[in-house]
Amino acid sequence: MKKHSEDRPSGGPAPAAAAPAPAGEEEVVSREIETLKDQMLRLQADFDNYRKRALRDRQDQAARAAEDLLRELLPVADHFEMGLKTAREHGADPSVVDGFQLVCDQLQAVLRKAGLEPIPAEGQPFNPDLHEAVSHLPSDTAPSDTVIRQTRAGYRLGGKLLRAAQVVVSRGPAAGPEPEAE
Repeated sequence: MKKHSEDRPSGGPAPAAAAPAPAGEEEVVSREIETLKDQMLRLQADFDNYRKRALRDRQDQAARAAEDLLRELLPVADHFEMGLKTAREHGADPSVVDGFQLVCDQLQAVLRKAGLEPIPAEGQPFNPDLHEAVSHLPSDTAPSDTVIRQTRAGYRLGGKLLRAAQVVVSRGPAAGPEPEAE
């Protein structure tokens, strides 16, 4: 049996070395390679943008969920504080008041840990972006447009207003009796 070359069919002529492609074909192949490289780079950029957008969407969704939960917890904290204040005013058992105070402090610590920041109100100039005026009262001690009492705490979450503080605002000194005209 005759031994044949592995690539060559039996009895056929020996294959010629790969002939160089004509100059026009090289140019076409080169353009096609450049087109494919450009497409690959665009796909990489699109995928990178998609990945960043998906991460940002997940972060936004988590922030909205936390914001919604904190909005639901704020009235609970308000009522807890009002109940604690009422218990103190009506002489409830000191050990019960102390126990509720510990729980109230713990709740406030959890809210702060979640990023909730109280908005200062009493003694501050009235700011309609942070405060909601529920009443205007005359005051001999506070200048006009100054918060004299807070009726409900306001909070920020991550620098964003979550809930405005409800406040009583000073109108300034009470107007005295008007002088009679002569």
